[in-house]
Amino acid sequence: MNIKLILKNILENIDLNDLSSNWHNFDFESFSKDKKLYDFQIEALENFLKVLWFYYEKDFDYQEGENLEINDKRKEKLFKEYLDYDLNHKDVSLKYKEEKKHKFIFEYYPLENEEINFKHLVNRAGFWMATGSGKTLVIVKIIEFLRELIKRKEIPNFDILFLTHREDLINQFKKHIEEYNEGMEDKITVYDLKEYEELKRNLFCQNFVFYYRADLFSDEEKEKIVDFRNYYNDGKWFVILDEAHKGDTEESKRQHIFSILSKNGFLFNFSATFSDPIDLITTCFEYNLSTFIENGYGKKIYISDYEARVFKNKDDFRQKEKQKIILKGLILFTYIKKQLNKIREKILNAYHNPLLLVLVNSVNQEDADLKLFFEEIKNIVEGSFDKGLIEETKNELIKEFKEKEEFVIPENDKLKIDFNLLSEINYQDILKDVFNSGEEGKIEISYSPREKGEVAFKLKTSTSHFALIKTGAMPDWLESSLNKFEVNHKFENEKFFEEINSENSSINILLGSRVFYEGWDSNRPNIIMFINIGTQKDAKKFVLQSIGRGIRIEPIKNERKRFLYIKEKMGEVFDEIKDYISSIESLFIFGTNKNAIETIIKEVNTFKKETFRGVKISLFKNVEAIKENILLVPKYKEGEKRIFEEEIRYGISENDFEKLKEFNEFIRDDRVLLMFFNTEPKLIKYFRESLTKQVELDSGNYYKKADLERVDVKVILTDIFSFWGARFKDFEKLEELKDEIRHFENVVIEEAKFKDFNSIKEAVLSTKRSLPFENLKLEYIANHYYFPLILSKDEKIDYIKHIIKTKSEVEFIEKLENYLDSENNKFKEFDWWMFSKIDESLDEVYIPYYDIEKGSIRKFKPDFIFWLKKANNYFIVFVDPKSTKFTDYENKISWYKRLFEKNDKLKAFEYKNLKCYVYCFLYTDDKDKVKNFGYENYWFESIDDMLAKILKMSF
Repeated sequence: MNIKLILKNILENIDLNDLSSNWHNFDFESFSKDKKLYDFQIEALENFLKVLWFYYEKDFDYQEGENLEINDKRKEKLFKEYLDYDLNHKDVSLKYKEEKKHKFIFEYYPLENEEINFKHLVNRAGFWMATGSGKTLVIVKIIEFLRELIKRKEIPNFDILFLTHREDLINQFKKHIEEYNEGMEDKITVYDLKEYEELKRNLFCQNFVFYYRADLFSDEEKEKIVDFRNYYNDGKWFVILDEAHKGDTEESKRQHIFSILSKNGFLFNFSATFSDPIDLITTCFEYNLSTFIENGYGKKIYISDYEARVFKNKDDFRQKEKQKIILKGLILFTYIKKQLNKIREKILNAYHNPLLLVLVNSVNQEDADLKLFFEEIKNIVEGSFDKGLIEETKNELIKEFKEKEEFVIPENDKLKIDFNLLSEINYQDILKDVFNSGEEGKIEISYSPREKGEVAFKLKTSTSHFALIKTGAMPDWLESSLNKFEVNHKFENEKFFEEINSENSSINILLGSRVFYEGWDSNRPNIIMFINIGTQKDAKKFVLQSIGRGIRIEPIKNERKRFLYIKEKMGEVFDEIKDYISSIESLFIFGTNKNAIETIIKEVNTFKKETFRGVKISLFKNVEAIKENILLVPKYKEGEKRIFEEEIRYGISENDFEKLKEFNEFIRDDRVLLMFFNTEPKLIKYFRESLTKQVELDSGNYYKKADLERVDVKVILTDIFSFWGARFKDFEKLEELKDEIRHFENVVIEEAKFKDFNSIKEAVLSTKRSLPFENLKLEYIANHYYFPLILSKDEKIDYIKHIIKTKSEVEFIEKLENYLDSENNKFKEFDWWMFSKIDESLDEVYIPYYDIEKGSIRKFKPDFIFWLKKANNYFIVFVDPKSTKFTDYENKISWYKRLFEKNDKLKAFEYKNLKCYVYCFLYTDDKDKVKNFGYENYWFESIDDMLAKILKMSF
C-alpha cells in the first residue's frame, strides 16, 4: 500500500498569507511568561489554521447557525481534494466485514458498497510529533486558537474535548494549562467530562473545555467506563487526542467512537507513533523522531551490536556475561563524563550530567530482570567480580566503535570516539564517575516511607547517591531483603526522582519499568539499556516513547539544538570543544534483541522515505561561471531601536481605524490598557498621540490597508502594541555566500510515481542541455548559480520537492530566457552577472520585516537574487515576481527601504574595493495594474526596465 501524508501535501500549497483577515493575528510564539514555542511548533500551529480555514472558510464560509447539510458539503470538498492528490479511498474506507463486530458505527455513518466511505471521516488532522517535542504545548495553543476562532465566528461554537489514556497524563495536561494561564488575561478553564450535564444545563450557550481518559470510553456503561452516546451531542465536538491509543483489544472500537463524537466537528490526533493508514493520510504536520533529530533538536541515536540476551533466559547463569553488559554501560558512561569535563573547562555548566537509564520488563517476581541487574551492580561496586573483565569489555567496545561508526538516526553521520581516552579508563575511574566514590564499598539504601516506589543507593564510602530505582511500589524482593542493607534514614525527605533533572542531582543510574516513561522528560540520558524489552507486541510504542523521553538536548541554557546548530552564537569556542561533543550529543542503546530495537527505530526513518518514496538528488553549483567572482549576501543584527522610535507606519482598514478612535475616546484611563495588554506606559502614550495627530487615514502613523479587518478592538490593539514595541533588525555587513542557498542540494523526486525517473536522474547528473520530461522541464541557463533549473507548470505537483513551480516564477524564467536570446539585452553591459532561485523553506537569504498579520519580525525571501558587477560598482538585486495580489508588499518594501535606502536614495556599502548597492524589485506582467498600488518605482514589467534602472545609477 503506497501511503503518503496527503493532508500535509495539500497544505504545502496553501499560503498562510492568503487566509482571510480574521484568520490572522494569532500569537504563535508565546506560551507562558517564561516559555516560547520553537519554529517547528509554530509550523504545527500554522498547519492547524490552514486545515480549519480550508474546511470552514474556503468555498463554504461558516455562517452562525447553519444547518449540518453544509458540513457534508465541506467533507465532500475536502474529500475531492484528497482525490486530486491521488488518494485511493479504498485504503482508508471502513469495510463492513472487518467492522461488523462494531455494529454501533453503522448507526452514524451510511454503508455504501459494503463500506463506510472515507469522505465521511475526512474531518480530521493528525500531528505526528516525536515524544519530547512539546506536543502538549501545541495542544494548549490549539485550544487557545479554537476558542479565539469561535469568538471571531469563523468556526462553530462547539465544546472542546481533550482525551488521553492515563491519569498522570491528564495531570500533566492540567499543569500545562496552569502554566499557560499565568499572566494570561483570557484564561483556559478545564472540566472533567463528568461535569458535562450540569454545566451545559446551567450555561448551555457557553463554550467549555473538557478532559477525560480515552481508555474509559465504550459503547456501554460500566463503573468508570462511560457510554459515548451520553455525550454524543450530535457529533458537535472539537476532539483532541493525545496518544489516545492504548493498543488493547478495545482500540479499534474507541477510534470509531472518537470519530463519531467529532462527526460534525473536527478531530485532532497527536501521536509519536502513527501506523494506521487513516492517521498517516490525514497527517497535517510531521515532526517524528527522525525529523526531530535530523533538525538538530535531539541526540543522535547509536545502537550497540552487543545484546543483553543473557538476561532473557532466567536459567542462564553466565554471571560473567551479565557483568560484561553492565560494564559496557559503566565504561561508556565514564568516557562520556570525561569528555564532558573537557567541554566544561571551556564552557562552565555546558550540557547535562549524563544518565544511564535501565528499563526492565519485570520488577516484582523473584527472578525479576530488575533484581538480576541490581545484583550484578552490587557485585561490581563491592569489587566482587573479576576486574580483568574491564579490560576485556573495553576492548570489545573499542572494536565495535571502530567497525561500526554509523548512527541509526541521522543517517550518514558517524560517531567520533577518542580511543586513547577510552582505552585508559580503569576501575577507579568507574568508581569515581559512576558511583561517586574513591573506592569500592558496601551499598546502603535510602527511601521515604511515603514514597516506597523510590529507592536510592549510595556506597558507604561516599557522601552522595549514585542510583535510583523508580517503580510503582518497592519491589517485593527488595522489601523482603531490606535487612541485608544498611538503611540510611538521613535522606528520608529527599525527592530523588523529582530533582533528577537538577544540576545538583548525583544520581547517575536510573532503573525502572514503565512507570515513568510517559509524562517524564529529561536532557540527561546518554545510555539506555532495554532488558527484555523490544520483543513484545506493544514494544514499538514503548521503545519510541522511552527513547523520546531522553532525546532532548541543551548544550547551553535555553539553546535546545546540538552545538553545530548554534556554533555561530558561540564564536571560536566551538573549535575548542568540537572534538569532545560527539558522545554527550549521542544516545547509546543496548537491547536484549538488537535487531528488534533497530527495526523499531529504523521503521520511523524508512516510513518517512516510503510515504514520499523520495530519492534526494544534489544539483551542481555553476563553478565555471562563478570563477573568482564573489557572491555577496546581506547579514543582519539585533537593532537598538524599536519600531515606534522611528515612526514606522502601521497598516489598518478604515473601519478598524474608526474603532481605534472610538476606543481611545471611551477608555481614557491608561491603567486599563496596562492591565489588559502586554505593553508599557510610553507605548500607550505613543498610541494616544498617534490618534491625536492623525484624524483621517491618509497620512501619519497609519496607512490604509483595505484587506485587513478585525472583529474587535482588542485584537487591533494587541497587534499595534506588538508592532510598535518590536525591536528592529539592522543591516550589519555583507558576507560572501557560503551555504545560505542550499535547496539545490536537496531536490527530492518520488521514484514510484515518475515513470521517467531514471532518465531525469541521468539527465540531471550528466546532461548539460535543456530537456522536457512529462510536466517537468530541465533548463540550463549559463548564468544561474546551479545546474539545471527544474521547472513545472503544475503548481500542485507533489512528487518532486524544491523546484520552480509557482506560475509567476515559471513565467519570469521564460521571459528571462527570451530576453537573454535578444541582441540588445542589457546584461551585456555588465562586466559579470549571475542569479539564483531562493527557496523559502530551505534557503537563508532574506530581508527582515515586521509582519503585521503575524505580529513578529519575519524573513521576506524574494524568489530570485541577482548579482551584477560593473567596474567597481556591485549590485545585489532581489526580484519577486508577483501578481497584483502580492501579499503585504508595501510593508515589505518599507522595511527594505529602511535598511538599504536613505532619503529615497540607495545606500552604498563598502566591501574590499567594491561599492555595493542593494535593490529590491517586484515584477508584474502589467504595470498599469499597479499604478495606484503605491511604491510604483519598485514594480517593473520588463527585465530591460529593471536593468535600465540599475545602469542609470540614480543614487
